[in-house]
Formats: sequence, structure tokens, C-alpha cells
Amino acid sequence: MRYLRVRWLHGLADEPVLLYSELDEAGYEVRKVEEYADGHRDVANSGGDTGSTFLSESPIPPLESINSQPEFDGEEITADEFERVWAEAWEWFDEP
Repeated sequence: MRYLRVRWLHGLADEPVLLYSELDEAGYEVRKVEEYADGHRDVANSGGDTGSTFLSESPIPPLESINSQPEFDGEEITADEFERVWAEAWEWFDEP
């Protein structure tokens, strides 16, 4: 598995600013977390999704390709960091 964090630089209030992806060996998303400017997060995995977040039906391009677009700033992260973000995203839904 590979793990990515991509910052999306834009001024759109209804779109996420951070995208976290867990990718399989072929580059397909297995799990995803999208974080918005207000701090809330939506998630997606093979079991379902929240908000407007969904798993991509195509493999995610290499980081070099993502970073060649000026509105994106991506990097690989550790499995531990992804797991922390995934767990924090689910805590959002557990709060009253």
C-alpha cells in the first residue's frame, strides 16, 4: 500500500482542501479522507462513503503528474499518519 496527502489550492468553499488516499499496488484508492477548510472530513471506502466523497474509478496518477499541476501539492505519507487521519475523520461522526 501507498499513502498520499495532496493539498488542493483553490478558493472554492464547498470543495476539500486536503485529500488523503490509501492506494493499492495498482494505484487504485482503497480508502480516502477529504478535509475541508472548516475542518470537517468526509470518508470513502469499499463499504460506502459520506458527503460527496467517493473512491476514484481510475488509478491515481504518480505524484510527479499530480504535482505538475499548480493547484496541487502532494506527498507520500506513512501508513501511521494515514491511520491517524482516518481515525480522526470517524471521530467527527461520533460527536453529538
